[in-house]
Amino acid sequence: MLSQIDLRDRDLSARELRSIVPRGDVDVSEALKVVEPILVAVRERGVEALREYALKFDGVELDHVRVPHEAIEAALATQDEAVLDALREAITRVRTFHEATVPPATEIEVAPGAKLAQRWVPVNRVGLYVPGGLAVYPSSVVMNVVAAQAAGVPEIAVTTPPQREFGGLPHPTILAACALLGITEVYAAGGAQSIAMLAYGVDDLCDPVDIITGPGNVYVAAAKRAVNGVVGIDAEAGPTEIAIIADITADAEYVAADLLSQAEHDPMAGSVLITDDEDLAERVETALLRRMDSTKHLARTKEALSGRQSAVILTSGIDQSVAVADAYGAEHLEIHTRDADAVAARITSAGAIFIGQYSPVPLGDYLAGSNHVLPTGGTARFASGLNSTSFLKAIQYITYSADALAEVGDKVVALANAENLPAHGEAIQARTRRGTDV
Repeated sequence: MLSQIDLRDRDLSARELRSIVPRGDVDVSEALKVVEPILVAVRERGVEALREYALKFDGVELDHVRVPHEAIEAALATQDEAVLDALREAITRVRTFHEATVPPATEIEVAPGAKLAQRWVPVNRVGLYVPGGLAVYPSSVVMNVVAAQAAGVPEIAVTTPPQREFGGLPHPTILAACALLGITEVYAAGGAQSIAMLAYGVDDLCDPVDIITGPGNVYVAAAKRAVNGVVGIDAEAGPTEIAIIADITADAEYVAADLLSQAEHDPMAGSVLITDDEDLAERVETALLRRMDSTKHLARTKEALSGRQSAVILTSGIDQSVAVADAYGAEHLEIHTRDADAVAARITSAGAIFIGQYSPVPLGDYLAGSNHVLPTGGTARFASGLNSTSFLKAIQYITYSADALAEVGDKVVALANAENLPAHGEAIQARTRRGTDV
C-alpha cells in the first residue's frame, strides 16, 4: 500500500532530498481563480452574498449568519457530559501552556541614559476559522481561541460552516466549545466567503479583524493568501501530515496506528515512515493492512495511504533519517528510536515533535496542551505553529536623554551623510548644538 523510497545507497544534499520526499498535489494558485470572485462579491454585497454562498456550497438557507446566543447556550446544555469534560481538560492544559509561553517585556540600558524596551502587544481583533467538511473540530476552537485569549486579544470572532442537518447552524459540539470559552461572536459561514467577511467586514454584521487564523481546505488557504496584507494570517494550511522516524526499537503496531490516525483525516493526508530497518517497515505494512479492515473511514484512509503523499523511506541510519525528516519538514513528527530525546534535539524542521512511543500525535490533537494548528507542506522549514505570539506585536520603545544623544550624535551625522540623507543628521544637530551656535 505505502510506496517505498530507498535512499540507503544514496548520498543526497538537502536540496535533493526536498525534491524526493513525498508530497501531494495542492495548487493554491488554481484555487485563487475560484475564490477571487467570491471575495469581491462578499466585499461588495455583504450579507446577501454570504446567504447565496451558504445555499450554493452548504445547501443551507440561512436564517442567521451570526449565530444567536440562545443557540450557543442550547448546544452547551445538550452536549454529552463526557465530551464537555474532555473539552474542559483540553482548555485547561492548552491555556496553561500558552499563558506560560507569552514572552515577557524586555528593558535594557545600552549606555547611560540610553534606554530601549520591547513589549508584546495583542492585536485588537481576530477572526478564527474552524473547518467543517469530513470531520467535526471542536479541538480547533480550543486551539485557536485559547492561544488568542492567552495573548490578551480583546475581541474574538469564530466562523465555521453551517450544517444542513442542524438547521443551518454550525455543529453543536463546535458551538458548545465556544460556549465553554466564553465566545459569543460566532458566524455560520465557511469557505472563502467567511474569510472575506473577516478581512473586509460586512455591513453592520461583522467588523473587520486584524488577523485570521485556523486551518481549512484549499479554497480557504487561497482566500487567506488573497487577503494577506489586508489582514495578517497565520499560514496557508494544507492537508495534514505525519512523519515517523523509527528504528529497530520501534513497536510496529504503534507506528501503524499513528500513520492510520492521520490518514483518516482526508484522502490527501500524508503518512510517511522514515526508517533504517527494512524488517520494521514490512511489519508496519502488515499491521496497517490488518487495522484497515476495521477502520471506520476506509475509503479516505486507503486513498491517503496509497497516494503519492505517503511512503516508507528507507535510510542507511539515524543520520540520514534526521536529514530526511528535516527535508520533509513534517507538520507532526514522531520519534520512535533509541535516545529519542537526543534525536529530537537534532531536528530543525517540524511543526511539533512527539518524543517516544507514548507521545502519539492524537495526544497533541486534543489534550497534550500544545497547539495542533501547525505548518504543513514543508513550510516548517521557516514557519511556526500557532502560539500566543501569533496574536502579539513586538513594539520597540526608545528613550534617550540629552547627554545620551550627544554621546552618539556625531556618529549618527556621519552615517546620515554617508547615506546622502543630510537632513537626518541635521535633526540630531538641532538638538546637540542648541545653545552652542547661537
